[in-house]
Amino acid sequence: MSAIPFRKMHGLGNDFVVLDTRSRTLGIDAAAAKAIADRHTGIGCDQLIILEPAHSAAADFFMRILNADGSEAGACGNATRCVADLVMDEAGTGTITVETISGLLPSRRGADGLVTVDMGPALTDWRQIPLSHEADTRRVSTGVPELPEACCTSMGNPHASFFVPDADAIDLARLGPRLEHHPLFPERANIGVASLLGPDRLRLRVWERGAGLTLACGSGACAALVAAARLGLTGRRAEIVMECGALTIEWAADGHVLMTGPVATSFTGTIDLALAS
Repeated sequence: MSAIPFRKMHGLGNDFVVLDTRSRTLGIDAAAAKAIADRHTGIGCDQLIILEPAHSAAADFFMRILNADGSEAGACGNATRCVADLVMDEAGTGTITVETISGLLPSRRGADGLVTVDMGPALTDWRQIPLSHEADTRRVSTGVPELPEACCTSMGNPHASFFVPDADAIDLARLGPRLEHHPLFPERANIGVASLLGPDRLRLRVWERGAGLTLACGSGACAALVAAARLGLTGRRAEIVMECGALTIEWAADGHVLMTGPVATSFTGTIDLALAS
């Protein structure tokens, strides 16, 4: 048990440590996840991803997502692309279904090597996100003077998207923690600030619930596109530009959100889990 293999992967800089427990039990708890995610004394990552046997007969495997603070997340689009690509290679197939606590995510790899994930339906009712009180989720006031009203969405996890003239001018490192823990969001929230670059192009920065500022956020990109379309800023398909590249997001006619982008493996190694506690 002293040398457990891991794989360090990333989607546009949003990085993950992947542990495969489909054939073994490792007993990773919140403390171990925090230790592994620590960028000074651990491997370092935004999220720890644990592969487990599928619970559903319709899925190929189950993906558990633990944030850098040890909390569990319901969705992570970039991680889904990464592990889908990994297991597709393993299985010698171009399609796979990933199971998470938020549902099943069918995934496929295109001829260009990019991976597309069906992130499921965008949920826009205040109870589904959830918010702490009834509200028009297209225009939710947070009382933060530097920001306009938020457009709120659930992509398996709660998101608040703010549209501003210049996303890079917003002090998200300061505002993100305050908004993540705002009383409006009983389950906390991912906070995105976006600016319109064109009729089908957005610039996005995200403060992730439980992880802080990240270089990219797949579910945040999905939420931003849905919010922009609901507000009439874009159509139902757009390129979402983040620090290290772009994702293509489409809000399909059936309400499902399709996310397409690259994946990469940074390195592989082993870890002694006795030290990660």
